[in-house]
Amino acid sequence: MPEMIIMPQLGESVVEGTVGKWLKKEGDPVAKYEPLLEVITDKVDTEIPSPAEGVVLKIIVPEGQTVKAGTVIAWVGQAGESIPEGAPTVVAPHGAPTPVVEAPPQAKIEAVAEKAAAPVAPTRAPGASPVVAKMAAEHGIDLSQVRGTGEGGRVTKKDLEKYIQEMKEPWAPREQEPGVFFREPVMAVPEAPPAAVVGVAPAEEVVELSHMRKAIAEHMVKSKRTAPHVTTVFEVDLSNVVAYREAHKDEFQRREGIPLTYTAFFVLAAVHGLKTVPQVNASLTEDNKILLKRQINIGVAVAIEEGLIVPVIKKADEKSLARIAREVYDLATHARERKLTPDDVQGGTFTITNHGVSGSLFATPIINQPQAAILGVGAIQKRAVVIEGDAIAVRPMVYLSLTFDHRLLDGAIADRFVSFVKEYLEKFQGA
Repeated sequence: MPEMIIMPQLGESVVEGTVGKWLKKEGDPVAKYEPLLEVITDKVDTEIPSPAEGVVLKIIVPEGQTVKAGTVIAWVGQAGESIPEGAPTVVAPHGAPTPVVEAPPQAKIEAVAEKAAAPVAPTRAPGASPVVAKMAAEHGIDLSQVRGTGEGGRVTKKDLEKYIQEMKEPWAPREQEPGVFFREPVMAVPEAPPAAVVGVAPAEEVVELSHMRKAIAEHMVKSKRTAPHVTTVFEVDLSNVVAYREAHKDEFQRREGIPLTYTAFFVLAAVHGLKTVPQVNASLTEDNKILLKRQINIGVAVAIEEGLIVPVIKKADEKSLARIAREVYDLATHARERKLTPDDVQGGTFTITNHGVSGSLFATPIINQPQAAILGVGAIQKRAVVIEGDAIAVRPMVYLSLTFDHRLLDGAIADRFVSFVKEYLEKFQGA
């Protein structure tokens, strides 16, 4: 009997998903547990396996379309079978968790992969899907050399595509603050000219936006159209923070096994500011009411190859400096290794973006809707400043910029918030 393929609910607060790419076409055979499609939820891509063996009878939801969790998106069954008349189009109430197909036993995965790859694949990683095994064989790739980000270290199709791309295109590492990861591509000359496109000169090239870049573009345009953006900038003396970090970073590294980054201090300072000025930890409802958030969930922007993603530190106001440093490190690492879950990027009430890692002094970042504001952190630089008694001293300084929604906040409230953040950092003695 044919089985329905439904849009899963991939996180507690995720109620819809976008079909990013169908890995099978109608009529294609599919093995049980073989990846069937990729679902995009707020810039996080997830492979969805088939719950049954057979062929793809019908694809209902095309690529690029967003539907609610529980919506029937395809049918899988035996060749020649018909879809039952009057079959439901939704099998779960709105917002109700929809179970995701459980990962199969290791032996079953290996059996499926071996069946598909036996004629051509000399080596493969445990748990590789038939699609991955076949692709590896076609490119002559030993899967044991590919870092897998799937469950149990399984090499996914996306891992292999990334590995193949990196073989073609060199990447240059870029130094920055520990705990935040991204790499800058070194552009290579294409082997062949791109196909002709109307209105494109021979010296130009058209490149398709990735799903993540499309999501970023839509989110940023929507934010600018929704909220009147205003930015205020403060200069902050980080002498106490720098001194504390220098005195404790080695001990912290030995005890926790991770670096003590400046980002953790900025998260703590933002928490202090949000507790003191709770209007900043809010959003505007559709009927123009202010929704004050009781939880303080700080999103920390992380730059990866495809763009910017914002994992969230939940209940940051209940956590110590060490715990926040651990979460900043873990979330940044998971973002780099494509191990974030949809829940990891949901529920933020305030965002911090540390654009200073690339040398930028200050910026005017775009608000992460539906939040009220976003804090930009510039590069920390030693500068000559005038201190008490009109003396001149060299101090580690940083520019903090707060971009805020002028519908919710006036300049006086925004400045009050940043002044508390500034005071916390300048008087920091430990946390």
